[in-house]
Amino acid sequence: MLQDELILIEKARQGDAPAFEELVIAYQDKVFNICRYMLGPDDAEDAAQDSFVKAYKNLDRFTPSPGFSAWITRIAINTCLDYKRKPSHLPLAGKSQDGDEYEHEHASPGPGPEAMLLSKQSAEEVALAVGRLSDKLRAVLVLCDIEGLSYTEAADALGISMGTIKSRLSRAREELRRLLGHTREHI
Repeated sequence: MLQDELILIEKARQGDAPAFEELVIAYQDKVFNICRYMLGPDDAEDAAQDSFVKAYKNLDRFTPSPGFSAWITRIAINTCLDYKRKPSHLPLAGKSQDGDEYEHEHASPGPGPEAMLLSKQSAEEVALAVGRLSDKLRAVLVLCDIEGLSYTEAADALGISMGTIKSRLSRAREELRRLLGHTREHI
């Protein structure tokens, strides 16, 4: 953990809102991505915001080990699990993946429309398949493979052993391969 983070956390504990805002800015993309993969695009923004509200309200419970990154990650995962327990929450696999139309005024030197469509379809297939994983497998896959956390960082964030991380990640990857193979057969 950076010394600057510890200073910001201490200032935020004393009511310095701009100090906490700096922490939010530093971690907002990470927290949003975790929420997006755990819940889908519809609830991700709300869950990310709720994660930071919970963190702010519970700053007195923060301890420097294993660090702020692991702490906020754990809060985000738990917030997402809370969202999934809500009776009104629809499973990610049943949600529409519409939107994100590609528009350009000028020709791009990048991939053509066919390649972009295949890429978008592939990304949607992966997102749907990740959404079908159990919460435990999805959390490990999102943290290690999507967010790029080390096994140690993921273990700290989830409060489980490194052996459990490795085991769940292996099962998550195998299940994801199975789901993606099944999805492609039916397209």
